Amino acid sequence: MTSRERIRAIVTGELPDRVGVYEHYWGETIPAWREQGFPADRGPDSLFGHDLIELGSVDATPLRGYSEVVEEDELRRVTKDGRGATMRLWKARSGVPEHLGFDCVTPEIWKERYREPLLSLDLARIDRDNLSKALDTQLGGDKFVCLNSGFVYEWMRGSLGDVVMLESMYLEPEWIHDFCRVYTDFHKEHFAWIFDNLARPDGMFIYEDLGFRNGPFMRPAQYAEMVQPYHTELVSFFHDYGIPVILHSCGDVRQLFDHLVESGWDCLQPMEAKSGNNVLAFADRLDELGRRMGFMGNIDVTVLNTGDQARIRHEVASKVGELVRRGMGYCFHSDHSVPPDISYESYKLAWEVAREVGVYGGS
Repeated sequence: MTSRERIRAIVTGELPDRVGVYEHYWGETIPAWREQGFPADRGPDSLFGHDLIELGSVDATPLRGYSEVVEEDELRRVTKDGRGATMRLWKARSGVPEHLGFDCVTPEIWKERYREPLLSLDLARIDRDNLSKALDTQLGGDKFVCLNSGFVYEWMRGSLGDVVMLESMYLEPEWIHDFCRVYTDFHKEHFAWIFDNLARPDGMFIYEDLGFRNGPFMRPAQYAEMVQPYHTELVSFFHDYGIPVILHSCGDVRQLFDHLVESGWDCLQPMEAKSGNNVLAFADRLDELGRRMGFMGNIDVTVLNTGDQARIRHEVASKVGELVRRGMGYCFHSDHSVPPDISYESYKLAWEVAREVGVYGGS
């Protein structure tokens, strides 16, 4: 199988020849690995044989192009962006942005300042020339090519902030539904233009961080009422174009799993093990629900960073080998992304084990 055929099989419920391979890395990881023997003339996608490529897509920032530096020092910079969000970020290393403040904290502010720019097709939000060239180039190869985007939950928590967003789900549900309606229509309109005028990718990679370490940000019933209808609508829209959809969600999504399956997502990624997710438990539940779905991730980075070869082998073989034995489509990936405290040798061992046990129909 080509990489395109392999990932397509994984996300459409068919059996691939072997498990897929894909990964996200912290910015500091590959430079650190180069000092540990990682080939100077290779990239991780080439060395590890990534089967998937992600390309950017649409700028959904309400005030497109707006960015204001509020303050900075030699280590960090505070900026205010076109969502009205003020964030502090490290300048020279990876890290989660520190949320300092949000302007869009009432329905009135949303309507007065941020809603209107999202109501119509704006081709300036699509880097048409570069995206067209990238799609033409990548779709001409054998990799599975995805466009990526955040969606309603990711844009909501990044625009309103977690506290206002979650409080408003109880106190201002009409606002939340309006926000989700506007962003759903926005994404459908802009992606329809891309698919009809540039090219159709092999798949979509949608980023929606629904959980934190100890559980989902909202109750399952609240997800079902406030967010799931828009997830279902977007997935159905992509399916109408014949495009499968991979969902990325950080954190513990165990309580939401049945709803995610019901929404129609074709693959779940990354299933953070350190937040309690276990891909084999999800596979058990899929059997009970009678649904096919692909999986990507769940290889625990807190095991990989021990450097303990026996533990690393067990972590990978026990999960990947069992999924293969059961005929479940799977793509090898960490349970979020690879930080620099995981050595090159440890990650390479995990990848090698996945390749060893990851052959479907093998003896």
